[in-house]
Amino acid sequence: MSQLTFETHVSNYRNKLTSILDNTDIEAIEVLGAKLIECWKTGKQVFICGNGGSAGNAMHIANDLIYGISKKFGSGLKITALPANGSVVTCLANDEGYEHIFSYQLGVLGQEGDVLIALSGSGNSQNIVNVLQTAKSMNIETFAILGYSGGKAKGLADVPIHYAIDDMQISEDLQLIILHMLMQWLYQHKDSI
Repeated sequence: MSQLTFETHVSNYRNKLTSILDNTDIEAIEVLGAKLIECWKTGKQVFICGNGGSAGNAMHIANDLIYGISKKFGSGLKITALPANGSVVTCLANDEGYEHIFSYQLGVLGQEGDVLIALSGSGNSQNIVNVLQTAKSMNIETFAILGYSGGKAKGLADVPIHYAIDDMQISEDLQLIILHMLMQWLYQHKDSI
């Protein structure tokens, strides 16, 4: 078996990423952007979650939306990354099961009119499915950024942003790309809030 040169590997990765980005559902991303602006103006909360690398992306984006969109004291978006509190996550995983680590938190913290953003490669993780179902029962609008087939989450999210790519790293790249685009767009609108 011959190995690809590093240059070929990088070229293939770049081509795969740009090719899938060319098929972006801009309307769905714009809907999410408008909803984030609305939350910012009204003080509604945004919740974001994911597992593994997607959990890291959720925490990264929470940072960007609390501080990076405004950079003025007290003026960011109210956002909670549900995987961020290790004590809560491990307590719920131990006592209720890993499939409930996000839904139990949302059940306490969320209110009607809030927003949930779920990040998932497969869209089939049970804790992602459960939190989307919980959000629906609480009248919390749901968005999901998904890879692969989109899984169960694609049918549960009010607005799925789906990229049909069977590659976890590209799926996770796309989560950050989409949310960084929105972060910069929100920053451009900071003076209207």
